[in-house]
Amino acid sequence: MKYLEFLNIEYIVVAMAAMILYLIYFVLSKDSESHKNIRSVASVVEDLNREIFYLKKELDTTKKEIKAHNTRMSDEDIYAEVERTTYDLVKPVSLGLKRVEETLVVMDEQLNLRIATIQSGVKQISIPTSVHGNDDEKIISLFKQGVSLETISKELHISKAEVEFVLKINKIK
Repeated sequence: MKYLEFLNIEYIVVAMAAMILYLIYFVLSKDSESHKNIRSVASVVEDLNREIFYLKKELDTTKKEIKAHNTRMSDEDIYAEVERTTYDLVKPVSLGLKRVEETLVVMDEQLNLRIATIQSGVKQISIPTSVHGNDDEKIISLFKQGVSLETISKELHISKAEVEFVLKINKIK
């Protein structure tokens, strides 16, 4: 029994040693990957620093050239440049406004034509005779005298429905 316990302890120790060796291997492999990544980042940073140095040098050279060739514009030149730029900016707006004005004129003409057409159409529509107050009073008077609806409609030359409508509006029937 003690022998089996000793073997179990030996297996446990061997298993733990194997795990420790695996962990050491894993850590070392990850460490070497990290070193590779750090070296590649360092080389990229070095290349960037070199590019920045060359760009700064080129910028200084360009600044010196600009200062050497810098000529100051006269007031007349500045005024002419401002005037030209303003004209270039205003011209498209002016053309656009002219187009809008032309469109509005055309729309106004079309609108006037439509209004004239509608007015002529409205003039052709006849207003029913029962709309007039005099006919309403005649209908009510005749109905109160006991005249039948058919007789009222024949006498006033309106439909029976119009007679009924007038009586209903006036709350007589």
